[in-house]
Amino acid sequence: MAIQRLTLQNFRNLEKVDLQPAAGLNLIYGENGSGKTSLLEAIYLLSLVRSFRSKKLKNLISHTDTRFTVFAQLVDDEGHLLPLGIQREQSSDETEILLRGQRPASIAELTAHLPVQLINPDAFRLLEGGPRERRQFLDWGAFHVEPRFIYAWQRFQRALKQRNSLLRHARIDPLQLELWEKEIAATGEEVTLYRETYLKQLKPLFVKLLSRLSNIEGFRLHFLRGWDKNLPLLDSLNASRQKDSEQGFTQTGPQRADLRVTIDGRSAIEVLSRGQQKLVVSALKLAQGELLASSGNKRCIYLIDDLPAELDRYHREVFCHVLEEQESQVFITSVDEAALQVAWKEPEKILWFHVEQGQISLKT
Repeated sequence: MAIQRLTLQNFRNLEKVDLQPAAGLNLIYGENGSGKTSLLEAIYLLSLVRSFRSKKLKNLISHTDTRFTVFAQLVDDEGHLLPLGIQREQSSDETEILLRGQRPASIAELTAHLPVQLINPDAFRLLEGGPRERRQFLDWGAFHVEPRFIYAWQRFQRALKQRNSLLRHARIDPLQLELWEKEIAATGEEVTLYRETYLKQLKPLFVKLLSRLSNIEGFRLHFLRGWDKNLPLLDSLNASRQKDSEQGFTQTGPQRADLRVTIDGRSAIEVLSRGQQKLVVSALKLAQGELLASSGNKRCIYLIDDLPAELDRYHREVFCHVLEEQESQVFITSVDEAALQVAWKEPEKILWFHVEQGQISLKT
């Protein structure tokens, strides 16, 4: 999937934008605060209906207006067009979403059509953040590669919510608790299997890409499923029932899973420099994109914000060559135009955009 046309109105400091990006590489440069990151944010919004910079979508509306609109004409590998639009008004608590002119059944439907990978200065959270960041990383991949994952995950979340609600009651109905524990066990084991299978597929691609991007050795990815590996999930829930009741929530299960990233047995965050951390995160996300494409599903769109940050020229060039080889649609930003002038293999296919005071123009 790629964006054939993108139009924005009153989105942050981008008052009016109408772009026809390349199906491959799109290089965007301009001063700080000119609107480069806002452009990537708008594309990210189309996939997930949320921002990577603000928790409130109303904050994305230009301060001089009362509504923003983001519209994209998507095109798949077979040339089929798919219109997608999102609009939010300052006076409303609802976000209007139209896919093919109709409201989608769920946000998951948008994400399935438009998989997006973001690599920005906050990407370090994948290593230094909490387990939730890494669970989301695994779940993004499992969702796009295994169609049944989302149904198991949704059933698990519903059952977990019900059990937690019962645990907070003064008097617990043991029959209801047993019912939801069985549902948690069945769906939780299924979710975990999808996560483990996905990580097994991802590892060789990650190792290959990391070896191209850096010379880091002794790197390992360990999956922690969230409960005692020697017990079935149902037994673990039964064993922790009293403690869970005292705390008022479920403390064992897939909702506590984590992906441990180590080098020679030590946490990667303690060993690596910031530049090396960016390369590791980049290798992980590029591996996700490669696995998605090789699975026969679709290609993701890469959003690379502030390419030069933490990377020297050599590593920027290697990183850009790997991106180019994936043959996905890519949007890369930089303050410095020269930082984007690497030895591209097919420079004639690249589009350059200059952003200045909220205006985006095609460089000819």
